[in-house]
Amino acid sequence: MLRGKRVFTYYNQQLFTRDLLAGITLFVMLIPQGMAYAMLAGLPPVMGLYAATIPLFIYALFASSKHLSIGPVAITSLLVFSGVSILAEPGSEEFISFALLLAVMVGAIQLLLGVSKLGFIVKFIPHSVMNGYTSAAAIVIGLSQIKHVLGINLGNHLQVHYIFIGVIEKVMEINLTTVLIGITSIILLIVLKKMAPRVPGALLVVVLSILFVFLFNLEKNGVQIVGNVPQGFPQLVVPTFTVETVQLLIPMALTIALLGFMESLAIGKAIAKKEKYKINPNKELKALGLSNMIGACFQSFPVNGSFSRTAVNHQSGGATQMTSVITGVFIIITLLFFTSFFYYLPNAVLASIILVAVYKLIDIKEMKHLFEVKPFEGWVWVITFIVTLFVGIQWGIIIGAIFTLVLLLNRSSKPSIVEMGYVKREKTFRNIKRYKDAVTSEDAVILRIDSNLHFANISYVEEKVKEVLKDKKGTKWLILDMSGVNDVDTISVDMLEEMIDFYQGKGITTLFASMKGSIRDTVTKVNWDQKYKGQKNHLPLEQLLKVKGIRIEKPEEYVVSALDYQI
Repeated sequence: MLRGKRVFTYYNQQLFTRDLLAGITLFVMLIPQGMAYAMLAGLPPVMGLYAATIPLFIYALFASSKHLSIGPVAITSLLVFSGVSILAEPGSEEFISFALLLAVMVGAIQLLLGVSKLGFIVKFIPHSVMNGYTSAAAIVIGLSQIKHVLGINLGNHLQVHYIFIGVIEKVMEINLTTVLIGITSIILLIVLKKMAPRVPGALLVVVLSILFVFLFNLEKNGVQIVGNVPQGFPQLVVPTFTVETVQLLIPMALTIALLGFMESLAIGKAIAKKEKYKINPNKELKALGLSNMIGACFQSFPVNGSFSRTAVNHQSGGATQMTSVITGVFIIITLLFFTSFFYYLPNAVLASIILVAVYKLIDIKEMKHLFEVKPFEGWVWVITFIVTLFVGIQWGIIIGAIFTLVLLLNRSSKPSIVEMGYVKREKTFRNIKRYKDAVTSEDAVILRIDSNLHFANISYVEEKVKEVLKDKKGTKWLILDMSGVNDVDTISVDMLEEMIDFYQGKGITTLFASMKGSIRDTVTKVNWDQKYKGQKNHLPLEQLLKVKGIRIEKPEEYVVSALDYQI
């Protein structure tokens, strides 16, 4: 009761005024965006409005974010189209039924992850994969709308090369009036965004295009329009399913569930950080899950948080989730009384709204940045990008994640092993390739291993040691600095023993420095304390050298210039 009382006291007229203004702003954005994204999903435009009603109320009740605005979004809509169009003809009753079933499945997965507190699972999708996927998906989304801007039928292909081939084959069927409407809409949307950002450009373009088509009867000239938009509150439905259909939709449901959550969490956290409050990822999963599951019963396709609308919500002064409730109420009023106004709305205008909304998602700068900092991540970005464009949007993340895993395994199998020398002015040991004035000894070779040791990389370590020692004819001591090793497995311990014995037979004594407690426990269990009594593996490198009487000194005649010194 106290908790409820505090919330009631906290919410006042000032906050309501802020939420009301933000809610109206979001409503103005959602009307054209919702209809456009429904069309992108292969669904009747009115379902975009349905998706902006009940899900908003449910999310507002259970969410931890005060600002996240959920509803139809571009990439999720395209994924719905991609996943369901292989099962049914877009726009058909069967297609709609499958889309609603997909929403239930997405919600169920999100709810299950939230209840199980498995929100951390999204961390396993790397940033490079997500960014490459989003950039490619934005291009696919844009190209998928070209058919509406040109007024031609290109089928349901989502691979860019097929779309281009389709445009070339049907270039003679292009409707110039539709093209004019589409290009004019795009220009108006871009100009209004730059010159008058506070003006609801999308809604203004929608109104002007409706008047234009109505006054000049352009639908008779081949301009495709929305047509009849059902009036009234969305009816309660129970999505039907079969085991076979569920099995076919599971991969796409998983993709949408995880992607939707990641996108929602990213923008939600960004705004929460600015407003100095915390978001609970598992609570967000449950809120999104319930929104999708219950929303599907009121003819909503999968929804998640929107970057653009959440940013507008924050900029407009929205303070709580009451903003979403207000937005949903206005959408319902529109459904009850004003849907007939959308009859003459051209599809080209909805396509233009999508094109202008998604081009910002193409992030080539990030790809360049990744190559500059970590080429490994840059190649992951490129592979994900190419697969999404040319193989299929549903494969982008999967192939990208697999490629990342392969590269990580390859890198893990070749750990960093560096030869160390003594740097007198720093009084410590450093990598001789980075420090040109580092001094080595003819008697001792010091190698530092910067990786855990396991069955996949221990052979590489053995080969690397052999490669270094083959050029060191007078070596008496092989010292392995283990300060960068946190774990070893049984196979690695066995091979280290073989290596110790092998080099002992060649007159080279192997020593270990800075071996951590957990690793010492492991080697003690296989009786290293008895087999190799001379080991002082717990000692730091400098102390080990002193105990063993190994001296590494810098010759007086050795001179190094400042240019030779590398940090």
